[in-house]
Amino acid sequence: MITKLRIFDLNPEQQDAVTCISGPLLILAGAGTGKTRVITSRIAYLIEELTPPEKILAVTFTNKAAREMKERIASLVPPDAAKAVTACTFHSLCVRILRSHAQLLGYKKNFSIFDDSDQAGLLKKVIARTAAKDESLDHKVALSLISKAKNQGWNAPPDQTTLLGAVYQNYQDELKLQNAMDFDDLLVQTVRLLNEFPEAREQWQNRYDQIMVDEFQDTNRLQLELVSLLAKGLNPNVCVVGDDDQSIYGWRGAEISNILEFEKHFPSPSIFKLEQNYRSTTAILDAANRLIRNNKNRRGKRLWCAGKEAAPVQVMAMPSDVEEAEFVVSEIAAQRESEKLPWEHFAVLFRMNAQSRLLENELRRLRIPYRVVGGKSFYDRREVKDLLAYLSAIMNPDDDQALLRIINTPPRGIGPTSVELALSESAASKCSVQETLSKPEFLSRCSRKSAPNITSFLESLQTLRIQVSTPGADLFTLISSFLDTCGYSEDLRRVCKTEEEFFNRESNLRDMLGLIQRYQQRSTDGLQGFLDEMNLDRDRQEDEEDSARGVTLITLHAAKGLEFPHVHLIGAEEALLPHSRSLSEGTLDEERRLFYVGITRAMKTLTITHCQNRKKYGSTELSLPSRFLKEIEGTGVVQSNYEEIMNQPADEDFMASEFEKFRAKFSS
Repeated sequence: MITKLRIFDLNPEQQDAVTCISGPLLILAGAGTGKTRVITSRIAYLIEELTPPEKILAVTFTNKAAREMKERIASLVPPDAAKAVTACTFHSLCVRILRSHAQLLGYKKNFSIFDDSDQAGLLKKVIARTAAKDESLDHKVALSLISKAKNQGWNAPPDQTTLLGAVYQNYQDELKLQNAMDFDDLLVQTVRLLNEFPEAREQWQNRYDQIMVDEFQDTNRLQLELVSLLAKGLNPNVCVVGDDDQSIYGWRGAEISNILEFEKHFPSPSIFKLEQNYRSTTAILDAANRLIRNNKNRRGKRLWCAGKEAAPVQVMAMPSDVEEAEFVVSEIAAQRESEKLPWEHFAVLFRMNAQSRLLENELRRLRIPYRVVGGKSFYDRREVKDLLAYLSAIMNPDDDQALLRIINTPPRGIGPTSVELALSESAASKCSVQETLSKPEFLSRCSRKSAPNITSFLESLQTLRIQVSTPGADLFTLISSFLDTCGYSEDLRRVCKTEEEFFNRESNLRDMLGLIQRYQQRSTDGLQGFLDEMNLDRDRQEDEEDSARGVTLITLHAAKGLEFPHVHLIGAEEALLPHSRSLSEGTLDEERRLFYVGITRAMKTLTITHCQNRKKYGSTELSLPSRFLKEIEGTGVVQSNYEEIMNQPADEDFMASEFEKFRAKFSS
C-alpha cells in the first residue's frame, strides 16, 4: 500500500518517534513541536509497514481533535485505509464497546447517554425524594462529588448512611431504570466490562494491534486502566504522546503521574523528546523555559526554535484593571491598524471568565469585533434539546427524562395529574414512564380527556420508532414530517415573544434537521448512531466559536492546544495567577503549568499585564505581581509600566503614537 508519507520532511527526533513501531513508546512532545504531525505520520508509517489500518486505534480527548486527525491521515494514505483507522475520543470508544456488550452489564444496547443538563434534572429529583425535611444538598455539589468518585473508582457506600451516599445510590438506580448512563459511567462500565468478562476483553484486545493515545498527560486513572486492558501481550504496542508541562486539568481528575510514571504501567518503553518548536520566537520560548524549570517533579525538556530574534516579551504594570482593558484593546487596535492584520490574529488570555467583562466593554466602545470562547452552546438551546429528547424517547423507551421533556411539548392535553400519577406508579413498579402510560389499568384511572391523548401520543412515537428503524429509512423526511404533524413549530411560534426570536429558534431547528440529513448521507448507523454522535460531541461548541470572527477572549484552560500570532495575557497577579486556592490545595505547580501554557500560545508577540488594583466582588483590592513574573525574568523580557508608556513623546515610541491615534479616531 503506497502512502504519501515523506519521512525526510521530519526532524531527526520526529523521525525516530515515527519509525519506532514495536513495544511501549512514550513521546514527550513540548508545546508547538509538531505533535499531531508525528502522530499522523506514525499511523501512515504503520500502514506503509503493512499494519492493517483496521488494526490501528488512535484515541484523543475531543471530537474536534479526532476529526482533524482523520483529515490529516486521509492526506497521507489511500481513502479506504484512512477510513479503516479508528480515530476517536475515549468516550466514543467506550460507546462502541458498550453497544456490543451492554447486555452483559444488565443494560439494553439502545441505552441513552445523559449530558450535563440531563444529569442535573435527574439529580434534583433524586435529592428531593431522598432528603429529609431538615436536610439539603446542592445538586451541583452532588454531581461534582459523584463524578469525582466514579473517576476514582469509588462506588456508592454500601450502608448509605449519609445523604450523599443515598443520593449516589438512588441516582445510579434511576439511571439503570431509565436504561441510561452518564459520561462517567461510559468509562466506569467499560472498564468493569473488560475486567469482569474475559471474552469481551479478548475480543477487543484482538481488535487492535497498535494503540496510540494523544494528550496522555490529561488521562485519569480509569482512562489509563482502559488503555492497559486493551493492550495485548507482555510487550504491547502502546504509544502515548503528551507533555507533563502542559498538565492543567488536575481539578477534573487528570493524573500527571500517568505520564511521569509511564514505565510502571508499561515497562521498558522507548522514550523520545520533541523539543524543536515551530510556533514561537526565542524570546517567548526562553521565558517559558525559565518559568517551567521551577517545577521539580517533571521530565526535563527545553524548547528551542531555529528562527531569528523578534520582539521581546513585554511585562506591563497597570494602575488598575480599567487601564489594563483600555491599554490592551487600544494596543491591539493600533497594531492591527499599522500592520494591516486581521482581528483574528489577536487573543487576550485570562485566568477567570469574569476578567473578560471590562475588555468586552472596551471592544464594544471601539466597535471592534470579538468572540468570547465558552458562551452558551447551540446544543443547550431549548428547541435543540426538545428535538434531541424526541429522538431519544423514540430510540430508548426507558428514557424517562426525554419523555417527560416532550410529553406536553407541544401541549397535547395530558394533564399534570396524569403525569405525576405515571411517575409515581413507574417508580413503584420499577418500569419506565412510557411503559406505565401504555398499561390499560393505568389509562383506566386517567381522566376521560387525558387517556385518549396519552394513547395517541404513544402511538405516534411507536409509529415513528418503527419507521426510523426500517433499513434505508429517510430520517430527515420522517422527522421533519413528524414535527409538522405534532404541531411543534406552531407551538414554538406561540411561545416566542418576537418574530425575530421565532425566526432564530426555527433556524436552529432547521440546522439540526440539516445535521440529520448530512449524517445519513455519510453513515448507515441510523438514528442511534446520530444520537451517539450528538451526545458524545462535547466540544461541538468549538465549531461554533471557530466560525466567529474577531479578537479572541479566552481563558487559559480553554486556550490549550490553540495558537495566536499576537497574545495579551492579563491579570498576572498573586491570588489570581496563581489562584488563591492553589496555595491551600497544594496545586502551585499546576498553576505554573497553566501560565506556561498561556505563554506558549503566542507565536510572534506576547504582552503580559498585571494591576496594582483590581475590582473583585464589587470592591477594589490591592494586588501584588505574580511570583511567576520573577521566574520569567531574563534576556528577551522587558519590564515597563502604563505611566511610562503614556508619558513617552509620540516620536520616541511608534506603538504609543498608534495607540493615541486610534483612541482619538474612535473616541471622536
